[in-house]
Amino acid sequence: MAARIPLLASLLLLLGACQNEGYTDTSRTFAEPVQSDREFPEVIHEPTSFGVLDAPLISDAKREIPAGTACVTCHGVNPDKDWTANPGDRFHTNVEIEHGNLQCNQCHSDDRTVLHLADNTPIPFVDVMRLCSQCHGPQYANYQHGAHGGKNGYWDRRQGPQIRNNCVDCHTPHSPKFKQVMPVLPPRDRYLGSE
Repeated sequence: MAARIPLLASLLLLLGACQNEGYTDTSRTFAEPVQSDREFPEVIHEPTSFGVLDAPLISDAKREIPAGTACVTCHGVNPDKDWTANPGDRFHTNVEIEHGNLQCNQCHSDDRTVLHLADNTPIPFVDVMRLCSQCHGPQYANYQHGAHGGKNGYWDRRQGPQIRNNCVDCHTPHSPKFKQVMPVLPPRDRYLGSE
């Protein structure tokens, strides 16, 4: 049985092999330390899907509505449009809402052109995070200190801005729970054989 080399010695041998094989770029240097106290902004991403359909749907009139169509196309206040939905009319009967026990009018105005908070204060679609945070307080608290939601950009905001996700970047508002998925390949321990 071959003698085992301690882990640290193995890592040192590997590091030496990498340096000898040209894997180390000696021309790279660390950047100069940031001297400024000025911070770049933290920006919350604004999805382009606010107030438009994300995917083609079939209306109650059996007409295909293409992706990117503004909600106000059907839900606007123009009575000359034959697709206009009047408050109280059945509309989107083919849309399934899987967001607890919520109904459309608990988040949307009657004409579906704006959202509203629990106290009926109207808010534009771009403020959807205010709406989400009313019921999802723990997730919003986690979002505020960076444990939920994800971000891109610079950790050190003295070097550049951070761009954070919006709730609807990851969650579909009408069905926000992620569906269960089966991994493509099951986990397998390579040291235990092919079991």
